[in-house]
Amino acid sequence: MQNNITLDKLKKGEKAIIHSFKSNELPAKFYELGFTPGTAIEIKHIAPLQGPMCINIIHQDSLIAIRKKEANLILINKI
Repeated sequence: MQNNITLDKLKKGEKAIIHSFKSNELPAKFYELGFTPGTAIEIKHIAPLQGPMCINIIHQDSLIAIRKKEANLILINKI
């Protein structure tokens, strides 16, 4: 397992567990949407030209699109 890589480095189809956050700049809405440490996620789609990423929060079975800039603040462990 790779430690402390950021969410924006994952490719379509890869899964990971959220480990922690690089800073406190992440909006509170991410916590409310399920982006909390220990949460399993999967990358479903990645838009071209630095567009948003579509992420599946596995235990909620919900799809959420986030900007790459925000994904860069989320540290994960690949599974």
